[in-house]
Amino acid sequence: MSFAKAQDLLRLAQMAASRRGGVSLEDICTEFGVSHRTAQRMTEALDAAFANVTTVDDEGPRRYWRLETPPPERLQPRQETTIEALEIAARDARGQGRFRHARALEDLRDGLLARLSPRDATRSETDAEAVLAGLGQVMRPGPTVTLRPAVTDAVIEALRGPFRLSVTYGSADAAPRVIEPHGLLLGHRSYLVARQPSRSGTILNFRLDRIHAAEVLEESFAIAPGFTLEDYAAKAFGVYQDPAQYGEVVWRFAPEAAERATEFRFHPTQVLEPQNDGSLIVRFTAAGWLEMAWHLYQWGDKVEVIAPDGLRALVDGAGFRRLAMSEFSEGDCE
Repeated sequence: MSFAKAQDLLRLAQMAASRRGGVSLEDICTEFGVSHRTAQRMTEALDAAFANVTTVDDEGPRRYWRLETPPPERLQPRQETTIEALEIAARDARGQGRFRHARALEDLRDGLLARLSPRDATRSETDAEAVLAGLGQVMRPGPTVTLRPAVTDAVIEALRGPFRLSVTYGSADAAPRVIEPHGLLLGHRSYLVARQPSRSGTILNFRLDRIHAAEVLEESFAIAPGFTLEDYAAKAFGVYQDPAQYGEVVWRFAPEAAERATEFRFHPTQVLEPQNDGSLIVRFTAAGWLEMAWHLYQWGDKVEVIAPDGLRALVDGAGFRRLAMSEFSEGDCE
């Protein structure tokens, strides 16, 4: 057996041991990028190599292979890639102010290293550090905000319930308000998506950096019927939610910019329509004209706004400059 096949067999054994329901042929095909017949041969090899393999058939024709106990720790593969992934995830979590998640990832990394021999742990750490030293992050102009770890931890705890939150928002001496958190939008600015029952049933965005204090209340609540964070986020081009601006957006990119525009994902609902003259029509449904205008500015005269009329008027020059200087550009999206 080649080294590559041995590694794949060991990986398959770990999958079969760690997944509660086991692994199916379809899972193997997807994970290893192999044909159905090769997946069958891999399960035969798994059965031949390990004495504790069991199979379970579901109600349909699908069969699952499961390893009742995990393989010995001494058979664990090298872990530098896992350590790299955990380090990167922890770094991102700290950058977003999610210190609880960062600590959990670091604990997982430390536990993983503790199970390795000193020699293997040192080698894995050294290899991971070499890769991490070569990974950087592209800096983009934008506001720098400071998130309060206690606030972020309280928000995450409330989302688990879900439980209501009492927050001090806007200024440190503001009166506390009770909100019902529905989700968290992460980015260069992070927003807590929540409902404020005393105000209305409307879902609002609260800038996380403007929450000065947060306390989890022992009061559960029902998520708004039909609400999903994915659908809610898709209603905006960026973050700003404005029902009055929500509607179909149509842009036409000139032939010389069309190929480049096809590489962009402007919005999850976008539809691209190549035209006979080489231009490109992009359609999607969203709100947030100012954020759209900021983006369109980089395309110069290579893009034309066909709809809506309000956005077309905004990018004509004067309207864009006026709104760009407005309080909204740095204000709340609540």
